[in-house]
This record gives sequence, structure tokens and C-alpha cells, in this order.
Amino acid sequence: MGADARRGSGTDAGPRTRTGRSQSSAWMVGLASLALAVGASGVASAGEYHVYSCRTPSGERAPTDGWTGSAEGAEDKAIDTCRTGGALTAALGDGATHIGNLDTATWMFSVPTGDTMTGATLWRAGDAAGGESVNATYQFWLAAPNQSKVFDSCVYQFGCTVGVGNPAQPLSTSNRVVVPSADLGAHTYSNASCESSFSGEECPKGQGDANGYAAVVYLYAADLTLEQAEGPKASNVGGELASATAVSGMSDVTFDATDPGAGVWETTFSIDGRVVQSTVPNEASGRCRDVGQTSDGLPAFLYLQPCPQTESVDVPFDTAAVGNGQHHLVVNVLDPAGNSAPVIDREIDVDNPIPPVPPTPPRPNGTNASAQATLAARWASTTKPRLTRPWGKRETITGRLTAPGGGAGGIPIAGAAIDLSATPQYSGAKPLAIAGPRTGPDGRFTVSLPRGESSRTLRLSYSAYLGAQPVAERTLTLGVKAGVRLSVAPRTTSVGRSIFFKGVLRGAPLPAGGKQLVLEARAPGGGWIEFDVIHTAARGRYHARYRFKFPGPERYQFRVLCKQEADFPFLEASSNVVGVLER
Repeated sequence: MGADARRGSGTDAGPRTRTGRSQSSAWMVGLASLALAVGASGVASAGEYHVYSCRTPSGERAPTDGWTGSAEGAEDKAIDTCRTGGALTAALGDGATHIGNLDTATWMFSVPTGDTMTGATLWRAGDAAGGESVNATYQFWLAAPNQSKVFDSCVYQFGCTVGVGNPAQPLSTSNRVVVPSADLGAHTYSNASCESSFSGEECPKGQGDANGYAAVVYLYAADLTLEQAEGPKASNVGGELASATAVSGMSDVTFDATDPGAGVWETTFSIDGRVVQSTVPNEASGRCRDVGQTSDGLPAFLYLQPCPQTESVDVPFDTAAVGNGQHHLVVNVLDPAGNSAPVIDREIDVDNPIPPVPPTPPRPNGTNASAQATLAARWASTTKPRLTRPWGKRETITGRLTAPGGGAGGIPIAGAAIDLSATPQYSGAKPLAIAGPRTGPDGRFTVSLPRGESSRTLRLSYSAYLGAQPVAERTLTLGVKAGVRLSVAPRTTSVGRSIFFKGVLRGAPLPAGGKQLVLEARAPGGGWIEFDVIHTAARGRYHARYRFKFPGPERYQFRVLCKQEADFPFLEASSNVVGVLER
């Protein structure tokens, strides 16, 4: 491009589109804005909530509510693969010549009517590998609140020849970009384009990256903070809690609620100024659920309007959780942004029957049973409470149960039952009771875990009386690496030919739709590079193929990486490494 175009001519222009905005100054503004964005953060306030797109901060897949894609030009693409663990991809293919200031692929986020964006963090990576011609160049850029307000960019002509970010690790620090507070508004954009000094100039073809893109930006995740000004309203209040002189047992409140924005979320009950119950009356098949993972204490959701905007509420309240007598009851209804409206604010009289005297304690648990027992438990192979091991290895827990007295070691409690439960480490898992050991004459016990166990938290507890509450407990954690095997055939190949991958991922349960696996390759001594993402089929089996595009000779190494996910109870691990010779 010419010298004037390279220098740029303004401070508030963006990448030129068909409306004729200034191209060169937009690139310069984009580079400066990126520096200002580092370290910026939103300020939490009342009436705010988070919405996650594509991925949550811990890596779970999320919808892309509020994002719309568009593409203009041959081989221009706006692709949403977030549902399968991918990204919002805006790209220009390298198989066609692209027209400057015309060929563009875009993903745009739109803030719901009535809401305000108060913070946004994006995770992106991409490149402009298609290069440049005399007067045109490939680029990608992020912008807000309009496409001319650039805060992050990669322009081949300005030195971004190998791209930015880390595509192999979507949530890596190098991919994180904070939208400057001055740029927050109704829209946020992720774009890839061919830009030129003069309309009609062409960017070259046939010089793209390994995925066949001349310019591409992958938006892996977005954490968007929205503020809703107007809150919910309640009407037609009824039920025992609203009018009864005295209440007991399960008493309810009924009312109709509306909210113009994110919807009707929680009903909270406060007794004498302390919240004692929070209930979501309608989770809307899981949409109206706080998924957490925020650092500012605000709730987070996967949809812009997660909860019903109109709801007839009937919520029970267990008065047995409150002492008998006069109490001040306040019931509020909240929307996801934390805006609230009063439902009840009155004095109530709680009058529940006095509970009966508890029965005589059951028989003692073991000889020398004691409420001051000491329960010691550890892994046989390490003194640390957390043990990490490869898949398929058997592990053993040893321990001893003693009562006070009898010297430094204590008095052994013999013949005692040790309760044992295991909670697998995947989202939503519940503790499972498993057969526990019984102590020997010296109070010692051993637990052998079977092969094939997943990562889990093990809780050992002892009750002084059978059926009573535990008086001593210990917790141990087992981290199990994923068991993944790989075979490749043939082991010798050439340009234009394919090699085939197959293998199996051990362990259960598998996520719905299969577990995501990453295929990686490297030249010996080099770094591993991701080249494909696949999913397992039934029983953990997988298949894939790769066709060599460039002539050898060269030696390559391949492996499969199984990353840790919230719905798969195993740690990250890689397969065996397989070598292939390309002649």
C-alpha cells in the first residue's frame, strides 16, 4: 500500500467497509486501543448479571445467545461451532481473490433492549496469513460499539504475519482481551476482512494458513456483564404466610410476578433480617439457573433472557426451620440482575409442636467406641491427601481408629464400621455410598480401590453409635489421568496420501455426544501443534484421517490429547506418541 495509506489519517476511524470509512487510521487506532485494553475491568454494581457465550470461564460449552453472523464475498464464512467445543469463526478462505473494503466476515453481539453493557472480556485468536498486495491487506479486528471503533487487531501489512493468540488453548491468557470501558455499548464485533487504500483493490489468494483461511478470527468465549435498570413487580399476593395469624409446618405464599428484562428468578425469605431460604420457582428447563464462576459475586447465566418474564408463583416455606414465637418476615422476588420487589413484609407467629425427646442412642460402633475418636487415613503410596495416578492403576488406603488414652497412639477401636462415600469429579455428581472397611483388633483397616476408578473425592467417617452422626472423618482426593491409546496406519506415506488414526478413550461416564479429543503433531524436537478436534463414539472409540499436503521427506510425531472437562471425571492426559515418515 502507499505511504499515505500506511500512516493513517485520524484517531476515531475504523476498518473501511462499503460505506467508505477510513481503513488505515482504523488499523492504527486498533493497535493503540489494544494497549489501553490490557488490565481494564468492569466495576460490579447493583442490577448486573453475567452472560457467558461459547464457553464458561471453566471451559464448559455455552450457547451463543445474542450473536449474529454475516459474510460477504466468495469463500467468506461466519461459522458457529461452539456447540461442539469450537468457536465463533469469522474467516476469508484462501481459494479466492478478495475485494478490498467489500469482502468481510463478521460476528456481532447485540445487547437486549433495556439493558446496558458494563463489562466484557473476550478470548480470541487468529491470523492474517493470506498476506498483502500492493494496495490491499488481510486483517482481523475486534470493535465496539460500532465497527469503526477498533480495540484489538491483526493486520498483515503492519507486521502481524504469524497471527496472535493460542488456538490450542482457547482460554489461555494470550487470547484474553478486555473491551475498554469507553467502547462498551449496544454492540460488539469480531471481523475478518480484506482492506485496501482504494476501493476495488484485491487481496491475494492461495496463501492461507493450515486451515485454508487467508484471514480468520476465532472467538472462543465471551464473559459479558449486563445491567438491567427496571426490576420485577409482584401482585395478587396470597397464601398462609400473607394472611394467617399463626403459621406452622409448610406454609406457602402465592403471587403473580413480571419482569421486563431477564425475567422472574428467585424468591427469598428473610426472618428477622437474615435470609433463610432462596427458591427459584421455575428454572425453565435449566435456562433460569445461576451457573456461577464469577469473581465479583454476581450471578451468571447462559442466555440473555434466561427466566420467564411472567410467572405465577407458589413457594412453600418450612416454618420448622424457625424458632417458635414472633418473627419479622420479608419475602422478595428478584430478577437475574438482582433487582427486587417486595411481596410480603409483616410480623408472623410461628407455632410448631415441640419435637419429642430423641430415643436412646443405638448400640456402640466397635469395642472402645468413643465420641472423641481419632480417625487416621492416608494413601498407601504417599502421605499427601491428594494422589494423582494414570488410568487403570490400583490404589490402597490404610488407616487406624483410636480412642483417647493408652499412651501416644491411643486405644484401638476394634470391630468398628467405617463409612465410605465417593463423589466423582464431574459436574452434578452426587456422593455414592460404597462398602467401607471394618477395623481389626489393633484398630487398623485397609481399603483397596478397583482399577478403572475415575477422579473422585473419598470421605471416610466414623460414628460412635451405629446410625448416628459422624464424630470423626477424613477426606482423600484421587485424580486419575485419562486413559487414551492411539494407533496410526500406515506409518510411511507421501504427499497427497492419507494416514488413519484410531484408538480408544478409557473411563466412564462419557459426556453426551462423546468426549472431545485434540489431534496434535510435531516434527521431532518441535512443539506440539493442534490440527484437528474430534469426538469419541460409543465406548470411547474414535477414528480420524489426515491427508498430507506438502512433499517430504520429513518425520512427524502424532498424539491425541484428552483435555479436562467438567462433564468427564478424568484429568488431562495424552496418548502414546506414534511416528510417521513422509517420503
